[in-house]
This record gives sequence, C-alpha cells and structure tokens, in this order.
Amino acid sequence: MFSSLKNRWLLILMSFLLVSNFFIFYLDWHDSRQGFTFAMLDVGQGDALFIESPTGTQVLIDGGPPRKVLSSLARLMPLFDRELDAIIITNPDQDHIGGFLDILKLYKVDKVFEPGTFNTSRTYQNLRREIENKNIPNILAKKGMRLHLGGGAVIDILFPDQDVSTWTTNDGSIVGRLSYGKTSIMLMGDATTETERIILAENSKSALSSTVLKVGHHGSRTSTSMGFTETVSPTYAIISAGKNNKYGHPHQETLDTLSQLGVRVFRTDLLGTIIMKSDGENTTFSFRK
Repeated sequence: MFSSLKNRWLLILMSFLLVSNFFIFYLDWHDSRQGFTFAMLDVGQGDALFIESPTGTQVLIDGGPPRKVLSSLARLMPLFDRELDAIIITNPDQDHIGGFLDILKLYKVDKVFEPGTFNTSRTYQNLRREIENKNIPNILAKKGMRLHLGGGAVIDILFPDQDVSTWTTNDGSIVGRLSYGKTSIMLMGDATTETERIILAENSKSALSSTVLKVGHHGSRTSTSMGFTETVSPTYAIISAGKNNKYGHPHQETLDTLSQLGVRVFRTDLLGTIIMKSDGENTTFSFRK
C-alpha cells in the first residue's frame, strides 16, 4: 500500500516537473520571438537568411549549400514548427539553393519566389521538379513587388527590373529592401556592381538608404562598389562566407570600402549565425557559433 502511494506521488511530482519545464520553455520561446527577427544563418560558403515578422510570418531567403541549413534553422524555429510562408531563391547557384531540397523534405512551403535566371546543375533541376511535384506556387520576382510580411514588415523588390533569363546568375540576382519601422536591410543576393549601377539609376537615395547592408556575393570584389555603398549608407554590414574558403571571401577591397565609410562589419566565418532583433525603433545583434 505504501509503495503504491509512494509511486503515485512520484508520478504526480514527475508530471508537475514536466509541465513546469514545458511552461518555462514556452515562455522563453515566446519571449524570444517577440518583435521582428532577421538572421544570417551560418551555412559555410553560401547564403541563407531567415525572417520572422511580428505576426509570425516566416521567410527563408536562400538555402545555402546542401546539408547545412537545417541545423542552423532549427535553433531559430521550434521543433513543432514545420511551415515556411515563403522561400526566396535570389539566384539558382548551388551555394544558394542546395539546402532547399532538405527544407522541402521537412517543411511545408507556401510559395516560392525566383528571379528568372537558370542553372543547368542537377541540384537546380531537382529543386524545380520538387517544387512542381508539391504544387507550390512559383512566382517570378519583379521590381515594384511589395511582399507584406505582417506587423508592418515588408520586402520591396528592387531587381530584376526586366527579363533576366539570359543573364548570368549573379547579375540577375533578386535584390530587395526589407523594412520594419526604422529598421531596414538591403538584401543584395549575389548582385554585381553592374546590377548595383542599374539599381542606383532607378531609385532615389531615400529608397535605398538602409540600416544594414547584406553584402553582395559573400564580400567578393565584384560587388559593393563605393558609390552604391555610400548611397545605401549602412550603419552595419553583414557577410556570409565560409571559414578559410578557397575564394578568399570577403575580399580585402570590399572590407576596405566598408571601413572607409565607417560601417561596422559582422561575418559568419568569424561569429557564426548573426541574429538581429528590432522593435521598429532599436536594433540589437547577437551571435551563435
């Protein structure tokens, strides 16, 4: 009898502890997701950006190389969350799309945005086939589109402004400006200085000015011209590059440009995943190795 009573109380105690821990976890998770979150995921030599609006809309811009994105994304999204409102393919190169095949296996994706450039790689062909098989709406991104993420967060598409189907994948990259309150991020994909020139010619300084510059093409010297960077006038620049990568990214010329303009630089190869949070007024950064 006493043994049975003891076991019953032990079960009650364990249940209480389990519920308490879950409640504490929920409060911690809920608090961490307040406001607006933007993260440059550490995927090595590639690009993957995660956005969560104040209303919970979640977007993944690029998926990095194969077998890299899931672990970084899992640290930002809870285990039970298996849906992305959209994925954006800024260009169809392997280091931007490889991880999307992994994403489509585990997550429900509501829509896809693409620039209209092409790649003959098997990875890209497999990705297109998977998108078609799952009947996911595939939308061609064009200048003038505004993607409403909820809570006042929006992405304005600045490029492509024309048919880029015959362009190189980097020249034809999707470029957009993400904004929430007084916080804004210029999203450059792998856009080159030629693409920057077109964007400069088509937009006012006020339309391009941004708090943060997501540096184009992993900090390559083929992007981040002085004229464009001066116009964007960022306080911060973030760079996604693999540690000791064979391309030498970020190139010293790019770092020199940013340094001359007094821009504070954060790099995934040095800091890991870069997480930016904003309440629409103030911006804070944290890092996860």
